[in-house]
This record gives sequence, structure tokens and C-alpha cells, in this order.
Amino acid sequence: MKKIKVILAVLLVFVLASSLMACNKIDTMKRIEKDKRIIWGTNAAFPPFEMRQGDEVIGVDAEIAMKIAEKLGVEVVVEDIDFDALPGALASGKIDFIAAGYTVKPDREKQMLFTDKYFKAVQVIIVQEGNTDINGPADLADKKIGVQNGTTGDFVAEALIEGGTGELIRYNNGLEAALELQNGQLDAIIIDNLPAQMIVNQNEGLKVLDEPADVEEEYALAVRKGDQELQAIINEVLKELSDSGQIDQWVEEYSFLE
Repeated sequence: MKKIKVILAVLLVFVLASSLMACNKIDTMKRIEKDKRIIWGTNAAFPPFEMRQGDEVIGVDAEIAMKIAEKLGVEVVVEDIDFDALPGALASGKIDFIAAGYTVKPDREKQMLFTDKYFKAVQVIIVQEGNTDINGPADLADKKIGVQNGTTGDFVAEALIEGGTGELIRYNNGLEAALELQNGQLDAIIIDNLPAQMIVNQNEGLKVLDEPADVEEEYALAVRKGDQELQAIINEVLKELSDSGQIDQWVEEYSFLE
């Protein structure tokens, strides 16, 4: 009898836990339909993909987000938060999808569901003009490097200074790091190539090195695990935009925006 009671107790705990998980599950599509809005999570300091223009968030990902909302027949609401806070915001239901120049990585794939990829990028190195000490990633082991917190550049820089005496300084965005580089507080910045080019164009005295810091990477949007229906809808939108060449047009448009 004792054994049966123990088994029943274990089963009861399992049933209660399962019920709790079911209650906590977010029905994304139902909520979007009910609220007539979809919540886009980003960090609006990554031009040309997302940046602020007054109170508005604009850029390539903003255009994609609006097309997704249009496809669903709802409005898009943006949550502009710290980059490294995006996974937690997605898991908790604060946002419905991430579009933030977001690189597909194995550790992220364990936490979330990625859409089809829509852009290829590479990490590059920014230094002061006239700097002859740094010519590529091999010269960074003992340098002070600025990165945007939680990005691919962060992970690449961390690997490059491993075993050396270098220092990694993390910022909320690449523009903050650029100011520190201009002021001589950093030796270099590692960031994606398009944002890097915009930073250099808008900040005198800086240059992008010819040798990249790392191999090519790819961006995608991310939704919660289990949100295959939303993933499929976003993939439809991405295919339409890619096939028409619209994404490339937006990249060019926002890359040269003053």
C-alpha cells in the first residue's frame, strides 16, 4: 500500500506540474488576434537595421516588422530594450518576436525558434585612422576592445583576447563604443560590417580594417519555441521580400541615411 501511495503521489505531482506548464503556455497567435497587435522586440541602436529617428524606430528590421503586421492584419508595437535582454523578453511573453540584426547561433537555437535567414554579415574591426599597431584580429590579444553587449562581436572579441592581457569593454550599443574609441579610451571595436561602415562615415578619424575579425554570419528573426505558425507566416513575408529584392533596397536606403 505504501508503494502505491508513493506512486500516486508522484503521479499527482507530475499532473500538477503539467497543468501548471499548460496554464503558463503563451498562445501567441490567439493573443495577436485578440489584441490586434504584434510586439516586436529589438535594440534600436544597430543601423541600418534598427535606429531611432525621434520617437520612431526605423530601419530594415522595422520595415520587415511592419510587413509582418500587415500580413497578419494587425498593428506592430515596438519594445526597444537592451540587446542581451531580448531572449528573456521573448521567453516571458513581453515580446512576440525578435528582429535585431540577430545572428543564428547554436546556443540561441536551444532557447528559441529561428525563421529563415535574410541577411549575411561579417564582424569587422574599427580603429583610429593612423593606427599601425592593429592590422587584423591577430593583433588584438593585448588590446582594449569595445563591443555591444551580448552580440556576436562580444563573443568574437572574448575569444581573441583569451590567453592574452587584453581587456573587453561592453557597451549598450556601437555608437557609445565609437565615442570611446575616438577619445582614445579603446584600441579597437568589433562589430558587424554594415553598422561599422555607418559608424565610420559618421565619426571622423575612424577606419574599418580590410581583414575581418571573424567568418561570415547570418541574420534571422526569432520566435518562441512552439510558435511554428508565426514562424511560417514570417517566413512567407521574408520570401516575398527577398524574391522582390526589397530587403536589399532597404539595406541600401538605410545605409546611406543621414
